[in-house]
Amino acid sequence: MYQPKPIDTSAIKLPDYLTELAEKLAENNHDLWAQQRIFEGWTYGPNRDDAKKTHPDLVPYAELPESEKEYDRITAMETLKTIMAMGFRIKR
Repeated sequence: MYQPKPIDTSAIKLPDYLTELAEKLAENNHDLWAQQRIFEGWTYGPNRDDAKKTHPDLVPYAELPESEKEYDRITAMETLKTIMAMGFRIKR
C-alpha cells in the first residue's frame, strides 16, 4: 500500500519577500495546467464534463474562484518550503 512521505515543512516559515514569488508560481502552475488541458482538447464549460472535455477553470488565473487560487498558492508555497527544508536558499 502506498504511504505518502512528503518532506516535513512544518518548521519552515517563508519570508515575506517570497509572497510575490509564490503568487507568480501559483499563476504559472495554473497556466501550465490549462495549457496542457487545451492541448488535450479541453475547452471552457460552466461544469466539468470529462466526456465533453469541458472545465470551468479554463480561464485566466485572475478569473479563478478564490478556492482554486488558494489550491495553487498552497502548492507554490509548499514547493518553496520544500526547497528551503532541503537546505537551499532563495534569493532574488
